[in-house]
Amino acid sequence: MQAIILHQTGNKTNYSDLFRIEDVPVPEISADEVLIKIFNASLNHRDLWIAEGAYSKIRLSVILGSDGAGIIHDKGKNVNNFSIGDKVMIYPCSNWGSNENFQNRNFEILGMPADGTFAEYVKVRSSAVFKFPEHPGFAQASAFPLAGLTAYRSLFVKAELKNTDNVLITGVGGGVASFALMFALRAGAKVFVTSGSDDKINKAVSIGAESGVNYRSPEWQNELKDKTGNKIDVVIDGSGGEYYSGYIDLCSYGARIVSYGATLGAADELDLHKVYWKQLKISGSTMGTVSDFRNMLEFTDTNKCEPVIDKVFPFKDFPEAFDRMKDSEQFGKIVLEFAK
Repeated sequence: MQAIILHQTGNKTNYSDLFRIEDVPVPEISADEVLIKIFNASLNHRDLWIAEGAYSKIRLSVILGSDGAGIIHDKGKNVNNFSIGDKVMIYPCSNWGSNENFQNRNFEILGMPADGTFAEYVKVRSSAVFKFPEHPGFAQASAFPLAGLTAYRSLFVKAELKNTDNVLITGVGGGVASFALMFALRAGAKVFVTSGSDDKINKAVSIGAESGVNYRSPEWQNELKDKTGNKIDVVIDGSGGEYYSGYIDLCSYGARIVSYGATLGAADELDLHKVYWKQLKISGSTMGTVSDFRNMLEFTDTNKCEPVIDKVFPFKDFPEAFDRMKDSEQFGKIVLEFAK
């Protein structure tokens, strides 16, 4: 089979210097595993950070990719809940542990250390495989696992979203943010967004967001107060950095802030007086349990959710896909396509 293999890390302009497409053996499966022929795999910032060496415990050489959709090509002798040819997607986590509130120390994500989905075939344990709803295609299904799971848990488990909430989603355009936008809208909430791109704000509004502000504006906080009627009940943020204290200023009493990333670094000038006086709930969230994944799929099926796909690249054009993510050009998920 052909696979995109990461051999070295570094902050390079040309990702073909870090990866190579190679012919490698098809993985051999155990009695409890299935072999999936991958039709589509989507990128996450995790893949970018690993390639650039900005991730812990990197193992080389490795096939990256946490998200994938395809068909069951082969199955182990103990696997009875799937048939050859079933259309499936992959729950990308393993070893969550016994506590639903947080992952344990042995938690892993598909695509390093274990080889992932940037290949024609991938082996996974059958308990991490789910048939996907009929309405999305393979490209759409491949977009869900990591980003969709993180967005779902952030909104519904951590923020306990209500249909009466005003929700602020920061940095709209990224994978998790685009899923959070879609899920919150389907749940009946009003959604407001921030971005450094007016085009991305307009795109979010065209999808259903109430409004948005460009965080590069010196008056972004006042603009957001005006647009939201000075009412923000939930903030879903993956950036942190200099803007985080502004979210606390904007939050209504009893609001919930969920942080799923910190691409801009540590939060600046965090005012704890406002946190306790407003009785805010600040939570961290990353990925989710297999129950969260199952609930996400049920929500997706009931509400006919289809993810926003930014662009689909033939797998041989993976350097261009990585460049697009590196330059933050995307709105939604970037997807690789393998031959069907």
